[in-house]
Amino acid sequence: MEQTTPTVEAQNAAATEPAAAAANPVPPAPMRIEDTGLDMAFLINLIAKGMYLENLEDVSQFTQATKLPDNIINVVCQEMVDRKLMSATGSSGAGAAAAVRYQLSREGQQTAVDACAQNQYFGPAPVPLEEFQDRIRMQSIGGERVSKEDIARAFADIVVPEEFTKRLGPAINSGHSILIYGPAGNGKTTVAEKVAEIFETVVYIPHCFIIDGAIVKVFDPAVHKEIEGADGEAPARPTLRRAKNDRRWVACNRPVVVTGGELTLEMLDLRFNEIAKFYEVPLHVKALNGTFIIDDFGRQRVSPEELLNRWIVPLQSRIDNLTLFSGKAFTIPFDELVIFSTNLAPDNLMDPAFLRRIPYKLETLMPSDEAFRAIFTAVAAKQGLELTDDIFTYVVGELRDRLNKPLACYQPKFIVDQVVAACKYEGIPPTFNQEFIVDALSNLYVQDSSYVGQVGMAEPGAS
Repeated sequence: MEQTTPTVEAQNAAATEPAAAAANPVPPAPMRIEDTGLDMAFLINLIAKGMYLENLEDVSQFTQATKLPDNIINVVCQEMVDRKLMSATGSSGAGAAAAVRYQLSREGQQTAVDACAQNQYFGPAPVPLEEFQDRIRMQSIGGERVSKEDIARAFADIVVPEEFTKRLGPAINSGHSILIYGPAGNGKTTVAEKVAEIFETVVYIPHCFIIDGAIVKVFDPAVHKEIEGADGEAPARPTLRRAKNDRRWVACNRPVVVTGGELTLEMLDLRFNEIAKFYEVPLHVKALNGTFIIDDFGRQRVSPEELLNRWIVPLQSRIDNLTLFSGKAFTIPFDELVIFSTNLAPDNLMDPAFLRRIPYKLETLMPSDEAFRAIFTAVAAKQGLELTDDIFTYVVGELRDRLNKPLACYQPKFIVDQVVAACKYEGIPPTFNQEFIVDALSNLYVQDSSYVGQVGMAEPGAS
């Protein structure tokens, strides 16, 4: 396999990745406004928008919404009072739990309106882009070691050839891109999803970041799975206890993004909300420090050439370029394991130059008779079915001889699911019999009516 030779700088960077990822400390809580990377004017606008849009009125509410410590919020509130942007209107609660309530003045309301004209974002305070860039490098996926034992555990419930996992291990540890190809129905997607689940390191995802005054949202609960208590903190709630960690960052498992035929080039660019006037990062940025799986590669609405042209620089230099609506461009580390999964011939999808930029290429083959039986036995056992010699011989014979179809890894589960559904309809325990298997095979492939109902064996015994 032809590969490009990495530069000295790239080799040095790669050598430092494991150490960097191993030292992935919890982001510490900012102690002063200067520590947030934000200025007073921005924080005043943020609080004013919260009061104007969300009717917030006390420090605990501001703290919860912005994820900033109460000592910083207190400083901002005092500055707003001094500037006559808001005033105290009383207190809520009693005793030590009493909280001062604030109300915007006319000048404060105008400040909020002007701030909303810039953008209507209100929520967790952003982190500076530079801090996000540093954190991506710090928790690089290439810095997490995946051992033989990790792979064995991940693939324990499916049948995968040893030679395949032997080649898969180095590919995962590289943290770069992998092409998994082969006939349809032989586990490419399953393998890709298993790979994504292997990683165990906690990573920290910002709710959003800021660049040149533009707010860019990153955290997506549909992608980023929060780990409660991963940083030693109790779940967020109104409290006077000062948090030790910066709550603008969310402790998560390494993210996994799976996309298929719906992928377009537009989905790989920043998305600008023209009404609210803030941005959301594209899919592959949500996958940073994790795994990005492009399933059914070659069947997207965008051509393989266009997609790879978009990523030719990120795949090689490990840097991605994004552009704001204003035309301002910035870079971000392209740190993720990209897995291309396809049942099309790689040579028909991309030219040799692109193939060189995908350093690992793994083929999933049609299963041998022994592997097919192992898969069939395991799938049947999960449903309380016993795969006898007669049943196995009959199914293989029907697939190969009568239907003229090759064995594939997905077929056993399809057949077993069909048999279980038929038994449920009949009101009987899960049981193999010839009638159910014939019906399952009839649903497995489209065929002419001459096949249905033909008998080629004695009735197999029920399990």
